[in-house]
Amino acid sequence: MEIVYVYVKKRSEFGKQCNFTDRQAELNIDIPPNPELAELYVERNPVDTGIQCSTSMSEHEANTERIEMETRGVNHVEGGWPKDVNPLELEQTIRFRKKVEKDENYINAITQLGLIMEHCIKQNNAIDIYQEYFDDEDSVEVTEEAPSAKTINVFRDPQEIKRSATHLSWHPDGSKKLAVAYSCLNFQRAPPGMSHDSYIWDLENPNRPEIALKPSSPVITLEYNPKDSHVLLGGCYNGQIACWDTRKGSMVAELSTIEFSHRDPVYGTIWLQSKTGTECFSASTDGQVMWWDIRKLSEPTEVVIMDITKKEQLDNALGAISLEFEATLPTKFMVGTEQGVVISCNRKAKTSAEKIVCTFSGHHGPVYALQRNPFYPKNFLTVGDWTARIWSEDSRESSIMWTKYHMAYLTDGAWSPVRPAVFFTTKMDGTLDIWDFVFKQCDPALSLKVCDEALFCLRVQDNGCFVACGSQLGTTTLLEVSSGLCTLQRNEKNIASSGTLATTLSPRASLTLCAPDIRAGDPAGEDPGGQAPRDAAEGERQVGRQGGGAEGGGDRRGPGGAGGQGRGGVLRHHPVRAEEEGGGSLAEVQAPTTKSEA
Repeated sequence: MEIVYVYVKKRSEFGKQCNFTDRQAELNIDIPPNPELAELYVERNPVDTGIQCSTSMSEHEANTERIEMETRGVNHVEGGWPKDVNPLELEQTIRFRKKVEKDENYINAITQLGLIMEHCIKQNNAIDIYQEYFDDEDSVEVTEEAPSAKTINVFRDPQEIKRSATHLSWHPDGSKKLAVAYSCLNFQRAPPGMSHDSYIWDLENPNRPEIALKPSSPVITLEYNPKDSHVLLGGCYNGQIACWDTRKGSMVAELSTIEFSHRDPVYGTIWLQSKTGTECFSASTDGQVMWWDIRKLSEPTEVVIMDITKKEQLDNALGAISLEFEATLPTKFMVGTEQGVVISCNRKAKTSAEKIVCTFSGHHGPVYALQRNPFYPKNFLTVGDWTARIWSEDSRESSIMWTKYHMAYLTDGAWSPVRPAVFFTTKMDGTLDIWDFVFKQCDPALSLKVCDEALFCLRVQDNGCFVACGSQLGTTTLLEVSSGLCTLQRNEKNIASSGTLATTLSPRASLTLCAPDIRAGDPAGEDPGGQAPRDAAEGERQVGRQGGGAEGGGDRRGPGGAGGQGRGGVLRHHPVRAEEEGGGSLAEVQAPTTKSEA
């Protein structure tokens, strides 16, 4: 189709009429060819030349809106009772069954199928297809694969005002669910309108949380009940203990009274292995450890004051910031404090003072992580200041092994549940370190930059293959480690056992030994911990906690400790390096030293 546009114009606007006439052609200029100029030029050979005809473009980026997806289920039931039979009426169902059982087709079908089923049942009883012939043998798989980890999913805080992910808890039944506690640990610096909700995520749906948990105060720690996966226990910022039942919805099912709760934020909650599955205990920076029964949260069933002077005075108590309990040792529990001291306790002692058995001192700041080795409970891991330390209950004077001092502050740590020689640590620079002291002692077997902001917490799934890390901006990253990091290696149990650990970590293994340094004029000796990266320490102090609990203020992730007492209970020692051939410092082992006053 031809496109025509008509221009309309008045005749008066045309101007003066033009009259054209024909005339003869005229020659204005004539330049004849000059043979002399032609001799000055040389004929050029053909040359291939490329020409860009299209418009030059540069790289452009466009940020599109994220499509939010949700999962919906449809329940379809096939078969059932006829419409004229009410399944809730017992007489109608009995009458219908008798009617069907008298049918000849039903009798013939049962007779024919019964012979086939009888043969299968006899065959199944004769052969046990699930019998294990090598129960006593450990499943050992030798792998030479380089340690690695890859990101599976990222779960972001759906709130506009971002909060820190302070604690993680895996679903106890092994299903793909992860509970994340969100809160702001900056005392009196929480922005107005900040949400208090924490969430339960489905690992296959990172777009929207599955369930929102709505507390009255931000939740700092959150734990699944190992006996009832529908029940969760939370420690709140205002010191209260909250309990949720996901079958009843998002609101708190049980809440402790504020008069009988902690006075500071609750940094540790653990379920006890009881017959009822309702007992738990909590720890706070107010210096108290409380036992609870969620069936009656009006007041605690027992209270222990963390006063290492055994005077049972709350003013002298050390603020608890981490908690440890092993089901195989039901009478023992351990508490990590803000002053860098680990307190070992016995719950079955008669008096509160006798419940504090002993202390372990070695960190210059708060002990953010405390966990026993799942294979050898006498050995336990602590994380604080710039190092992670491995201790043994048989050696109370000092740790038996520790990592080097890092430039960034360490915030959390955990053992691998499937490998006794592997543990994980997180740092303020957003790095996840995976240590394997069978493979390498000097440096981490794998160091992975997870995010740009600080990592605050981590949790390893029971199968050891997945690790979840929570960051300062509320981002939870799910990582899958390589098979070599989650598969038991040959002779690993013997190497990691408490009986052979000291033998393995010998000078012949190129380790750094530490001996007491008691010299004239300097009884305490020089503290190598004091030579830690000071610039990094000063930088972290701007981010870290500057006071204890709700009174000191600030974030708990920092070297300051309670009210700036971050260096309480420090072991002073001096390193003496082993002069073994081919050695370098792979790790550090400390001989018994004298303790300074905590």
